[in-house]
Amino acid sequence: MSRVIAVLGAGTGLGASVARRFGREGFRVALVARRKDRLGALVEALAGEGIEAVAFSADLSEPAEVPTLVEAIRERFGRIDVVEYGPISGDQGFTPAAELDAATLERLIPLLLLTPVEVVRAVLPEWTERGEGAFLLAQGYSAAQPMPHLSGLGPVMSATRNYLYSLNAELADTGVYVGALTIASLIARSEVSAAARAAFEAADGPQFPVADPDDLAEHYWNMYIERDRVERFHPETMTPRATV
Repeated sequence: MSRVIAVLGAGTGLGASVARRFGREGFRVALVARRKDRLGALVEALAGEGIEAVAFSADLSEPAEVPTLVEAIRERFGRIDVVEYGPISGDQGFTPAAELDAATLERLIPLLLLTPVEVVRAVLPEWTERGEGAFLLAQGYSAAQPMPHLSGLGPVMSATRNYLYSLNAELADTGVYVGALTIASLIARSEVSAAARAAFEAADGPQFPVADPDDLAEHYWNMYIERDRVERFHPETMTPRATV
């Protein structure tokens, strides 16, 4: 039976590229996002490339819905081998630390911290029993490197990053891999990137580099195959130096 990757937060940028990269290796693909129309279009596009994909509409900001979602994917495909988690939307922006409040963090925590934890809980028994599996998560650079005026997302993602590091170490001898792709750029072909670039240009604000999602998907594939690190940075030059 061919392997299955569940792409959680499947959009037009990174999600689509991950689906294609793993699909070229024979993976069947479960695409998960809220917008059914976009999912349907991606399923059709992948089918035209010879990749079997099925859409699952779900709100990933609702952690309680995770067990039902995972069971639906299993019922359709029979198994889950890899999960790629990377949902983000234009609704989630940065907040200066001096202006941050509890309400802002409460809005971010379910999608960026609680749901990833619940996804791992839902798939881990299958993976540990089989002795194989991989959880791959995309996060922004502020999770690893705090920066002035770019808070809000960072504190929540840093908690998830902490969890992933602990999880990677605990599962090291089980055949299950956990890794984070930390991205210090916008992502081309994504709705978020388009909105952010328009906003920065309109405000004559900072210009951020833009990554090709195909390159990021290749990083994911290498992480999945090599399993030699818990975190990879893109671009590599942005890898923070360890402090003594």
